Amino acid sequence: MIEMKNISILGSTGSIGTQSLDVCDKDPSLKVAALTAYKNTDLLEEQIRKYKPKFAAMYDEASAADLKVRVADTDTVVLSGEEGVCECARQGEMAVTAIVGIAGLRPTLAAIESGCDIALSNKETLVTAGEYVMGYAKEKNVKIVPVDSEHSAIFQSIADQGKFLEKIIITASGGPFFGKKKEELVNVTAADALKHPNWSMGAKITIDSSTLVNKGLEIIEAMHLFGVSVDNIIPVVHRQSIVHSLVEFCDGSVIGQFGVPDMKLPISYALHYPERSIKVSEKLDLAKIGTLTFCEIDHEAFPAVNMAKWAAKQGGSMPAVFNGANEEAVAMFLKGECRFGDITEYISYAMDKHTVVRDTSIEAIEEADRFARRMVREAAGK
Repeated sequence: MIEMKNISILGSTGSIGTQSLDVCDKDPSLKVAALTAYKNTDLLEEQIRKYKPKFAAMYDEASAADLKVRVADTDTVVLSGEEGVCECARQGEMAVTAIVGIAGLRPTLAAIESGCDIALSNKETLVTAGEYVMGYAKEKNVKIVPVDSEHSAIFQSIADQGKFLEKIIITASGGPFFGKKKEELVNVTAADALKHPNWSMGAKITIDSSTLVNKGLEIIEAMHLFGVSVDNIIPVVHRQSIVHSLVEFCDGSVIGQFGVPDMKLPISYALHYPERSIKVSEKLDLAKIGTLTFCEIDHEAFPAVNMAKWAAKQGGSMPAVFNGANEEAVAMFLKGECRFGDITEYISYAMDKHTVVRDTSIEAIEEADRFARRMVREAAGK
């Protein structure tokens, strides 16, 4: 029998956050202890009234003040700013880290510090500070269970056979621009880039999927989670998004995890690991799907994967620069301040300007992030 578990959901108004709450709706063994959001007061108020968490926090101070008035008739304590989000992260036995970007780093560390296990959706935490975070989790005896569908698939496929692991085969949908050449991508619009063929996600991660930066981030994340060299993490395009990733062992055996493209399955698995809970998504019908295809990435049209691998090999602060530059460039693209083709150009510019710092402290990582953002604005002439 699965025991009751108290969880905090960091980024509860986003795509992963709302789907995590969907899982809670179907699973009475999960109790919401804390919720956080950036500034979506309307939705967070609804969530507070439905799930009755002990704590809630909004990163935006003005939004937090508004929310505090709105829910004054409830027993939920409303906190604000990064400190408030970090306090929410310390609640319960497990924290779902679904905050987008490097903003999720300090709340994740706060959860680890308090001994909370991590259901990791915020890949930027490991991309920017993977060595530090993994070491800290080991020191605190905290489990980090991945929520990304690819990393959940790898995690499930390895099981207790990690000592035999040789390669990771990480799948990519190819995004909305699969098959297009580099010259066709320069001026595509944000509206075009947000039309993902298989997944319903937030704007930032959907743009990352369209540039394949997301796959680069996932490769760096996998390197830290599973202790595999980036040279042994092989990305392949799999348009159907049914095979979520595979692993190859030393004897040549290849094992993968299949499932419908629905994030509720890896969320539920992470929340209950090592147990499995009730069915939260549709069952897979392979006969109905019929055909599964795989092909190589076009690295000329989508250079971000190789750029990420290069950043990982440089190590130190370089992955944080890769990530920070991307976050800044994507924000500009979504506001119409640069072209689609500029995103990877600006990332490349920032990395070329950066001298790697070997200091893996959080302060050094955050300075690398600020440097990357300055370089992107410099490259854009802003």
